Amino acid sequence: MGYNKYSPSTVEELKVVRKAEFGVFLDGGTGDTRDDILLHQHQMTGSLEIGDMVKVFLYLDPSRKLAASMRVPKMREGQIARLKVVNVSKDGAFLDVGAERGIFMPFAGMRGKPQVGEVVWGKLYTDKSGRLAVTMEVEDELRRSSKPADDVKIGTMLNGSVYNITEAGAFIFTDERYIAFVPHKEIVERPRVGAVVTFRVTYIRDDGRLNGSFREIKEKAIVTDSERILMLLQQHDGKMPYSDTTSPDIIKGKFKISKGAFKRALGHLMKDGLIEQKDGWTYLK
Repeated sequence: MGYNKYSPSTVEELKVVRKAEFGVFLDGGTGDTRDDILLHQHQMTGSLEIGDMVKVFLYLDPSRKLAASMRVPKMREGQIARLKVVNVSKDGAFLDVGAERGIFMPFAGMRGKPQVGEVVWGKLYTDKSGRLAVTMEVEDELRRSSKPADDVKIGTMLNGSVYNITEAGAFIFTDERYIAFVPHKEIVERPRVGAVVTFRVTYIRDDGRLNGSFREIKEKAIVTDSERILMLLQQHDGKMPYSDTTSPDIIKGKFKISKGAFKRALGHLMKDGLIEQKDGWTYLK
């Protein structure tokens, strides 16, 4: 007795060898009936008779016994899909592929740090031990299934999901199946891998890929930055110890924008007659 012929997290086609009040038993392949595998009626999606061959997903039940379910993965090996994270452990995570149990994704196959409930791009594969597993390394598959962005114009807003983030920036697969890249300098808040995002097209490459930005267009950003400055002035009796002579590091730390953006916003407010600057301070008029 030991279930040494079959392993959990595999899909097998097994024969029904006997029926029970609570389900059927499948041939465990060892010649010992004690190794027969239970397919409980709650894991059955149709009726079965002795002698039937049935495709099942094998997993360990709460008592660590091998059990079977007719709910097998809805995707084939090598396929990619958007998959929900159902559990996270110190060694990896488990993703929902439509089977009775989540499929393990080892730490080495992760992109970022997926959390329970998030949806990420994943590929189903068989690991060295013969068990099904998932990886978030899907760049090659997305590249093959992508199409060039021939009809897109600069300034267009597109939606997509982040499939990787590197030191260079974020990589996105759009709803139209375009591949886009947003460099770090165009990222306002770093998205999580798997997140659905909206970005603005800033460049169309010769290979049909896109470059993009999460930032607002400059004219709109000036208004937003100006509003942020006005709000701070109103909260501090109409004055603040910051002006266009303040150092870039202080501006970045206080307003989360560059010195150039800060000066543009101040210029916008001064042009409208809303503020004035004196001795390194800015005042509401």
